[in-house]
Amino acid sequence: MFRGATSINLDDKGRLAIPARYRNLLSLDCEGKMVCTVDNKQPCLLLYPLPEWQVIEQKLASLSSMNPVERRLQRLLLGYAEDCDMDKNGRLLIAPPLRQFANLTKKLMLVGQLNKFEIWDEAVWQQQVAEDIAAEQAGDFTLTDRLQDFSL
Repeated sequence: MFRGATSINLDDKGRLAIPARYRNLLSLDCEGKMVCTVDNKQPCLLLYPLPEWQVIEQKLASLSSMNPVERRLQRLLLGYAEDCDMDKNGRLLIAPPLRQFANLTKKLMLVGQLNKFEIWDEAVWQQQVAEDIAAEQAGDFTLTDRLQDFSL
């Protein structure tokens, strides 16, 4: 499981280095084979170990290409999906269309989300966190059924 937010850099060739604490796990779990795609709700990228992505692909395959909403989700997630293989130095190349989608600059945040990572431009990540905290403090949300019973 991936957790925590780590500041990383994007090099001039569009590569990012996976933090050392995840490299062994990713090498063992998926031989460093990953898939990167867009997030359809946020200005960030989603980075999945290949086995986790295959679960998502199966779910996407079960959607109807005749339903416009389902087709749109397939088009975005599958259309942007790129294989990313970790090199011997633990780096991944992020394709230019993906970097453009998320407006990635040199400074990034790699955010663990249990079975995947989110990749954010650092400034956008900071803004998103500030908005999330402000919404929580203001109570600007409706609790879902699952959150009704959630406690920390």
